[in-house]
Amino acid sequence: MAEIYPLSEGVFTVGHDKQFVPFSLTDDQLNDRPMGSLLVEVQPFLLVTHKDLIVFDTGLGFSNKEGILQIHDNIREHGYEPASVTKVLQSHLHKDHAGCLVFKDDRGLVHPTFPNADYYIYRPEADYALRTGYPSYIVEDIEPLLGTGQVKWLDGEEGLIDGYIRFTHSGGHCPEHVVYLINDGKDKVFYGGDEAPQLKQLKMKYVAKYDFDGRKAMALREQYAEQGKAEGWKFLFYHDVKSPVAIL
Repeated sequence: MAEIYPLSEGVFTVGHDKQFVPFSLTDDQLNDRPMGSLLVEVQPFLLVTHKDLIVFDTGLGFSNKEGILQIHDNIREHGYEPASVTKVLQSHLHKDHAGCLVFKDDRGLVHPTFPNADYYIYRPEADYALRTGYPSYIVEDIEPLLGTGQVKWLDGEEGLIDGYIRFTHSGGHCPEHVVYLINDGKDKVFYGGDEAPQLKQLKMKYVAKYDFDGRKAMALREQYAEQGKAEGWKFLFYHDVKSPVAIL
């Protein structure tokens, strides 16, 4: 049976400027933020299967008060070492999902955040990210990884990784977004990145303004909910403040 661990970096508001501002659920008021601000969790995941330690997206890349990467600290809290992570599966490369592909040490040298992992990145998304850049993509967070030899490029509309991880090009939230379905023989775990970012979005039918193709993203969420409910998927919700993991 797969083990699932949310790796929360905290709650944030994000507005039209696409800046992520920390938000306290006990002390802050959403109405005090600019109109149209969204309340979101930033929450990578660690999935432990019979053969892999998998990280889904790498977060904003924040460090704690001791200067330790938050994602490293979170993984250790669950009894695992970052060096033991074998796969990093990226849904896309927006800055809140790819801010910790690499990090700088005390001497300013850049290292992959997970030194022994293969990073699975959809090749058209990397090309798009490098062409597009700021504010959605931070090229300096992406480019250093590409020359390390740790990237496993994903191509085509869908494919299979190691016989049990299926990726599918979805293209609703951003043009080259992908989603993942892991089937380890006991559990089916679905990670939809920003095309299934919160539980409520699988229960409500609406077009989100922040999606590249809002109608396509809405249709995809409906499709994921229907299939996932029928097949008993465990959904991982990257931006859900209350329900990081759910079965419909």
